[in-house]
Parts: sequence; C-alpha cells; structure tokens
Amino acid sequence: MSERKPVVLVTGASGFVGRHVVPALARAGWSVRRAVRSSEGAEDEVVIETIGPETDWQAALEGVDAVVHLAARVHHKHEEHAVQLYRNVNIAGTLHLARSAATAGVRQFIFISTVLVHGRSNDGRAPFSEDDILTPRGLYGMSKAAAEAGLRTLARDGTMKISVIRPPLVYGAGAKGNFALLTRAVSLGLPLPFAAIRNHRAFLAVQNLSSFILRRLGHPDPGSNFEIFLVADREQVSTPEFIERLGQASGKIPRLFRMPPDLLGMLLNVMGRQDTHDSLIGSLELNVSKAIATGWQPEVSLDEGLQLALSAQET
Repeated sequence: MSERKPVVLVTGASGFVGRHVVPALARAGWSVRRAVRSSEGAEDEVVIETIGPETDWQAALEGVDAVVHLAARVHHKHEEHAVQLYRNVNIAGTLHLARSAATAGVRQFIFISTVLVHGRSNDGRAPFSEDDILTPRGLYGMSKAAAEAGLRTLARDGTMKISVIRPPLVYGAGAKGNFALLTRAVSLGLPLPFAAIRNHRAFLAVQNLSSFILRRLGHPDPGSNFEIFLVADREQVSTPEFIERLGQASGKIPRLFRMPPDLLGMLLNVMGRQDTHDSLIGSLELNVSKAIATGWQPEVSLDEGLQLALSAQET
C-alpha cells in the first residue's frame, strides 16, 4: 500500500511564479491542488473566483497539509483609488485564508510578501535584514506589511507554522514588469541610459524562490510558529551589469550609454516613473544570511537563471 502524498494548496497557481512553483512541488513529491480563478478543466484545480474576507475555502482546504499563498493584487492603474481592493485581497483575503487553513488543520502556511515592505531603496545604509523596522512604500508594500503583522498574531495564538518570504525582483520565463521591459529593450537593441549607474541590487531567479519554498515546507522550525526570510540570488549586482548579463544570456550586446544619474532620475520623476527610478537607479541590497542558515543554497546562478528564463521564452 503506497504512502499518502502530502497535499499542498497553491494560490495564484496560474500566475508567473505559480507556473514554476507548481511543477517544482510535484517533482518533490507533493500532491498539488491549484487554486485558479477560472476552470482550466484540470483534475488538480479548485476554482476560487475571488480572494477576499468572505471567500469559502472549506472545500479547497480539505485534506491539505500546507498552503503556499502566491496570489495577490500587485498593480492597479489608478492605485490611489484602489485602497479597498488592496485591503480586501492582500490583507483581509490573506488573513481569512490563513485562519481558514488553521481551522482546517493545515500544518504549514507559506506567504509570499515583498521586499517593498522595507522600502524601495537602501542607498547609504546597510543591506536590509529581517529585523529592520519596516518602511513600506505604496499600497502594495503597505498591504503586504499589514498582512505580515496579522499573520504574526495568528501564529502566536495558534499551532500552524507560518513562513513569510520577502523576495526582490523575481525573474524567469513569463516574468512581467521591469524584467520583461529590459528583456525586450535588449532584444530590440534599444539604447538604455544606465551605463553610469553604480548601484547594487538583489535579484531572485524563480527557480531559487521555488527551491526555498520547498526547503521551508520540508524543514519547518520546530521551536517557532512564525519566521520571516529575505531571499535572493548569490550575486547582487548593479543595474548595468544585470543588463549586460541579460545580453550575454540572449546573445545580444546591450546598447548602454552614460547619462548622469541625477539627470536620469529627474527625467524619470518628470515622466511619473518614480517606481522605475527606485527599481533601476537606487540600491537594494539584502542580507540573506538567515535563509542560508536554514541549509538552503540558491540552485542556479544569476547567469544560469537568465539563460533559463530566455531559453524557455524562445521555445
């Protein structure tokens, strides 16, 4: 008689990160139940149309041993008018799922937060660490920080083990945002004004995020119900170096040119792209020693992660 596989519920399973995490969990021996917004006709799916404070999770959580909560409201065109949406999904929705999971007897809960709970840049300061006082920026960062606080309280009053992971920019096949923009710019040979930037930034290959999630599921801390981790690739490099390495992976030579950082920053601010200014010009260094102390090591290097991202997009 075969031993029962542990069951994990993955929210956001059809998103960029979910499409990488789900097969990694399956390869590691987990029986994966994918929470999706609309039916894809697959046997492993459960349809959850919306995530909020009233979502019925009972059927989805039946027999589940662990939850990996990837789903979130990330961007909204008119963020200033979407306060309630962020609260419903990222805060109330997360906490309602966690409470439902605890009630259902789930043993482990993995919450994917964001490094933005620390702010967008640590220029002139030490690398961010898990013990820093949080200074979140934007509705997204603030909503994730609030969800973390609620999960900490839940863990204190219960037995379910909760791990919070704060990743920086996650890249890989299917990634959107700045990674997709840079990939397209390099592919098209567009001139990029970042040659004079001398920052240091953390990045995270989606394969390394997946491997850390697996590490947490397989090795929960026996003496703690709540832990926070910063996770990143081994190398933390400048924006122009990241673009150059992206070019090497794609077989293209990036057209980087020098523009004074102050002038570039001013232009981006005038264009209303403060987020781009912070994410490409400022430094964002992370102290990942706590994650390494768990016994985890990044599975792929920066170059390997970029090659995997681009080779998968070409096939």
